[in-house]
Parts: sequence; C-alpha cells; structure tokens
Amino acid sequence: MGIKFSLLVVAALIAVVFLGVKVVGMYYVFGVIIPYLAILTFVGGFVYRIMNWARSPVPFVIPTTAGQQYSFPWIKQNKLDNPSTTAGVIGRMALEVLLFRSLFRNSKVELRDGPKLTYQWEKWLWLAGLLFHWSFLIIFIRHLRFFTEPVPGFVHLADTLDGILQVGLPGIYLTDGLILATVTYLFIRRVVIPQMKYISLPADYFPLFLILALATSGILMRYFIRVDLLKVKELAMGLASFHPTVPEGIGVMFFIHFFLVCTLFAYFPFSKLMHLGGVFLSPTRNMPNDSRMVRHVNPWDYPVKVHTYEEYEDHFREKMIEAGLPVEKE
Repeated sequence: MGIKFSLLVVAALIAVVFLGVKVVGMYYVFGVIIPYLAILTFVGGFVYRIMNWARSPVPFVIPTTAGQQYSFPWIKQNKLDNPSTTAGVIGRMALEVLLFRSLFRNSKVELRDGPKLTYQWEKWLWLAGLLFHWSFLIIFIRHLRFFTEPVPGFVHLADTLDGILQVGLPGIYLTDGLILATVTYLFIRRVVIPQMKYISLPADYFPLFLILALATSGILMRYFIRVDLLKVKELAMGLASFHPTVPEGIGVMFFIHFFLVCTLFAYFPFSKLMHLGGVFLSPTRNMPNDSRMVRHVNPWDYPVKVHTYEEYEDHFREKMIEAGLPVEKE
C-alpha cells in the first residue's frame, strides 16, 4: 500500500507540472512562485525544527558509549568511541557525518536453528548510504554553477572530479550512475527484507521515489532531451538575484525536474530527511562522557521543598516507637 501510494503521489506531481506548463502555460508559476515558496518553506521549517530540538531538555549525560571510558592513566581510553573532551566529540561527529562510522560498525543478528545466535557482515548498507549522500552533495555543488557568476573554484573542481571519466560528449558524471544505483538498492532492500518491509511507511518510500524521479529527469535532460543551458542559467540567476525572469524556450522536462527539486526542498523539513540537521543535535553523539570528572546539574530542575529525615522522625516518632523501629531521638 505504501509503495503504490508513494508512487502515485510522485506520478501526480509530474502530471501536475506537465499539464500546468505544457497545456496551461503557467511558466511563471512553476519557474518563479513555486521555487520561492519552496525555499521559504525549507528555511522556515528547517529553523523551526532545529530550534525546537535545541529547546529540548537534556538533563543527563547520555552519550552512546562503544569503547573504554576515561579512567585511570594506565587504562587506555577510546577517545573517539567514548570521548571525554570537546576535541574527541568533534572527531567523533566528523567521522559520523562524513563517513557514517556507526553504520559501518553495524552487523546483522539472526537466531537460527540450534538455537544459535549468528552475526553477519552488513557493510552494503553503509556503502550504499555513503555513496548516496556524497553523490547527492557533489550533484548539489555542481548545480551551483547555475546560480553563481563567476562560478567559484570549488564548483569547477567538483565538476572536474565528477566527470573525470570523460566518455563521449556530453561527459558522463560518476554521481549520475551512483545515485541511481544507490537509491534503487535502498528501495529493493526495503522490499526484499521482510523486517524492513513490515516497518516501512509511505514516509519511507516517498523520498526514495521522489529522488529517483529527480535524478532520472536530470539524466534525461543531460544525455537525451537537450535543454538550453544559457536560458536555464538566466532563470536561475534571476531567482538568486531576486530579479526573476522566465526565458522562453525552456522545455517542459526542465520544469518537471525543477518542480521535483522544489518539492524535495519543501518536503525536507517535515520528513525523516531532517536527520541532516538532527545528527548535530543528538545528545548521544554531541556530548562528552565526562560524568566522572564533572558534576552535571540539571538546569531545568526547579526548587523543591525537601523533607529531611529529622523532620520525618519528628513527625512519625511515636508511631515508629510503637512499631519497634529505631529512632535517633527518644
């Protein structure tokens, strides 16, 4: 049900922009108004989610520990898996964000006949996730050439490295094939593995289909359905400079691709894709494990009237003596 629903939603989005541009001629709506609304929704939603998470109380030290804690000098500490300093936390976060270190250490556990508990190597998910996220980042950087003039050097560098395997004209980008392959793998994994299929919801399938349609439309424009890149850059520069204009002659395939990008931006803050910002605010990752060195006081605690033992005994002394309980004062 989730697969069909998500697929129908993506198909409906494509149909809406096709009819709106090709039939009705709503070029300004899909080229200017919707992009601005999508960016406002993305920025506003992103800031709201981050501020909401930042206000959430974290009264205890709860970092995930996967190694030896700081202890005696003669016991070697695992400074990345159990950091006790800010530098260790930064190193741990860098490995988590850039290389998905915790996912790399993931393993599959199964209970087989015997009974026998088995552990299985599970690196394909880590590799697919890593390649997908890095490919998406490089593609995003490459597209900055449409919104900047002059184009920054790092954008040229990303474009050169991505197209290092120059095969024919236009050159083939490595990330084009990688993002299609990894998204397809992530989808097949959710369908084939019974446990994953059982817990998967439309919120899990929709981003996969949306990104798959987004990548497919981009590949079609680059290798099969040609568009006027000068007019595309004119549109993009107009949006970036807040002087929007929609040049004539841009094909409907571009507007489909552009509308899918806008949909992804607008959907992003309200979906599971917000782990992009949430990973930096996760107390299990961004806190040092220094509970043996620093006394942590909950800043959200409010003053509470304390009932001391002396007051308790004064109140119940006679009953305690009758019950044979020891008291400090007779």
